[in-house]
Amino acid sequence: MLNDQVTFRRVSAGLLLIVAPLLQAVAVVVDPGTWGDDREAVSFGDNPALAQTQSVLYHWSWMLMAVAAFGLVHLTRRKAVTLGHVAGASTVIGYLSLSGLLLSDPVEWWLGQRHPPEEAQRILDEMLGLPGVTFGFQLPWMFLGFLGLPVLVAAVWRAGFVGWWAPALVAAGYVGSFTVSYGALTVIFWTVPVVALGWIGVRMLRMGDEAWAAYYPARA
Repeated sequence: MLNDQVTFRRVSAGLLLIVAPLLQAVAVVVDPGTWGDDREAVSFGDNPALAQTQSVLYHWSWMLMAVAAFGLVHLTRRKAVTLGHVAGASTVIGYLSLSGLLLSDPVEWWLGQRHPPEEAQRILDEMLGLPGVTFGFQLPWMFLGFLGLPVLVAAVWRAGFVGWWAPALVAAGYVGSFTVSYGALTVIFWTVPVVALGWIGVRMLRMGDEAWAAYYPARA
């Protein structure tokens, strides 16, 4: 399969669209901060093993989703091309930026082990509030993934590969999660897109190499 560009790209994109959102849904379930103290300096210290596990799951979920986005962009080669390119680039940049921010998790745990929660939060806020961190890693880049992915799936819908319900579910899950504080309700919001993205992934796996290759430009 590694020597076949069509099969490798189709299968990789399909599998990643199943695995990446699922890893994120699992991460929010095992995250001590979802169910415990909303101050991560405290909740991470209550269960360091799960705190590290959720960081790893989020990291790989967001890294793999950035790669999976290229598979979605492929489906917009014939229609909704501009929308697919803009949304695809935003999605990739957004998810890679989110992944980089996860290195603050062990820092917050370390601070929580050595300082009272309020002091640990103050130090972390001061570190993350540096202009280079804020504008180089956080704003607005960290939001582009959750906002760009629903638009990218909408482009795939416009291209005729998926029904309208798919971008609706992705938007309801990821954009809707901004309306609540990170916690138990986030589990519900972030589980909803697993259905839509996973269904697209299954369609990619079933479509066959010929249908996938049909999206490539015809040779003169």
